[in-house]
Amino acid sequence: MEKQRLDKIIASSGKWSRKEARELARRGQVTVNGLFVRSAEEKYDPEKDEITVAGETLGYRRYTWIMLNKPAGCLSATEDGRGKTVLDLLPQELQRQNLFPVGRLDKDTEGLLLLTNEGGLAHALLSPKRHVDKVYYARTAGRLSEEDCRAFAQGLSLDGGLQCLPAKLEILSAGEESEARITLREGKYHQVKRMLAARGNPVVYLERIQMGQLPLDPSLARGAFRFLTEEEIKELRALV
Repeated sequence: MEKQRLDKIIASSGKWSRKEARELARRGQVTVNGLFVRSAEEKYDPEKDEITVAGETLGYRRYTWIMLNKPAGCLSATEDGRGKTVLDLLPQELQRQNLFPVGRLDKDTEGLLLLTNEGGLAHALLSPKRHVDKVYYARTAGRLSEEDCRAFAQGLSLDGGLQCLPAKLEILSAGEESEARITLREGKYHQVKRMLAARGNPVVYLERIQMGQLPLDPSLARGAFRFLTEEEIKELRALV
């Protein structure tokens, strides 16, 4: 891997800023391969050189990938003057890592949301050309029918001239309120809500439960997060 400035490597951990990294080095709290380093301007290979900061071995990740179980009431944005964002659910050290949501969930929609600082892969996963599946659980006001399933499979035309790709609607239960599993191969604005409303079954609750082959971790409480495993990241790369 190409060598990088020591302050940049330390800052990539999210625990310290580059300014703080330089100050720690000046105070003799940074070692590289067992030797104290006083200047954070020197360059090292973060994958080969062993770096410690304040006695703690630095675990280097070139990119960070996080799975968040998004609660209702949070905006899928990095900052917004109107309210709390998904980044506000993360500790300070992660908020410093320039993370952003991979796609968006509506403010009142819950479930699987990926956060990363790897722009290339994130944008590829969202590209309309890739058709990465997004799977949702929905509750609707009204009784879903097999006719609705056929309409989804054919590809709905919505107000404003939006033509949706064929999608899969699986009815889990039907009654005054229905439950369904919906699989989309695209992610247009409010798409699930608009599609179900067009069929006369407005959404009363919506949760994203899967993206590609990656399901929402059932052990994650609402509002909690975890890092993706190397295997999970490989699976995401395989999609694109």
